[in-house]
Amino acid sequence: MIPDEKLQSLRAEYEELEKRVVNPAEMGDQRGYRKLMRRFKELAAIHRCLDEIRQLEQRIADNREMIHEESDRELILMAQEDSREAAPVLEERRQEIRDLLAPRDPNDDKDAIVEIRAGTGGDEAALFAADLFRMYGYYAEKKGWSLALLSVNSIGIGGYKEVVFQLSGESVYGTMRFESGVHRVQRVPQTESSGRIHTSAVSVAVLPEADEIDVVVNDGDLRIDVFRATGHGGQSVNTTDSAVRITHLPSGLVVTCQDEKSQLKNKNKAMKVLRSRLLDLEIARREAEISRERRAQVGTGDRSAKIRTYNFPQSRVTDHRINLTSYRLNEILGGELDEYIDALKLAYKNEQMTS
Repeated sequence: MIPDEKLQSLRAEYEELEKRVVNPAEMGDQRGYRKLMRRFKELAAIHRCLDEIRQLEQRIADNREMIHEESDRELILMAQEDSREAAPVLEERRQEIRDLLAPRDPNDDKDAIVEIRAGTGGDEAALFAADLFRMYGYYAEKKGWSLALLSVNSIGIGGYKEVVFQLSGESVYGTMRFESGVHRVQRVPQTESSGRIHTSAVSVAVLPEADEIDVVVNDGDLRIDVFRATGHGGQSVNTTDSAVRITHLPSGLVVTCQDEKSQLKNKNKAMKVLRSRLLDLEIARREAEISRERRAQVGTGDRSAKIRTYNFPQSRVTDHRINLTSYRLNEILGGELDEYIDALKLAYKNEQMTS
């Protein structure tokens, strides 16, 4: 059971946050208030669970006392049956409180930068990149998250060579982190006259959004180039040098943004992506130091690993890390991802407990 001093500390923190979340002065800082609400909800869940545990333990204790002291056989049988029903619920709540109190990755509560890039497969890969972008957009809408486009490199037939966007909301990175990897699609392209199935690939990277305090970037480590933004086929979409390319010299990372007409806005967007990529590199470095594979995914730390296959002829989606297959492809592309994400979270948690 939880030590009394730990319970007192949690109760004091909960009571303090209970006052702060209704304080109008706290609501001015949206990012800070969102973090405040996340912690308040965590503590509320802990207290709810602890109350249920106390009630169930008391219920079983009362039944035990009745069984030993009561002479009415019917009442004894009722008490025994009630204890049998309460026991598995009590065990569930005890497991829940262990999960709630387990150490959490501090990045899980962060917003996320998601990068989708077409890989092998040409135009078909670019079209599937657009499918994945829409899928994550639908999923974000179901979760109540907001989506902001940061950078896009599209092709004329409705596909994307690359699309980068930000997801903001509750526990975005902790939910989306397992989408990192190579997503493979098997289907007959619209341009294929013989009906032959093609296999294409799209890579997805999910990065925790970095605050300035997470990653310090020195101006002297940056080379910033500006140029004129161009659209499809090289035509100009702007008459000024508003596009920005930022090169982080120590790491060699390059980020380009040309979607805004304002050079400053493009620079700010590019810096947001750069910080997130640098934070992602730092996370990988720390985990390598403790001789563990990268935990942005389950089962492998290799970003190039094939994680999921979407087979259109069979309406099948298979996640290769956990051997989970569903024949609900249309629903999944429509944002019904919880079955996969919940299973991946559970597999990750089990992996943590055994490592």
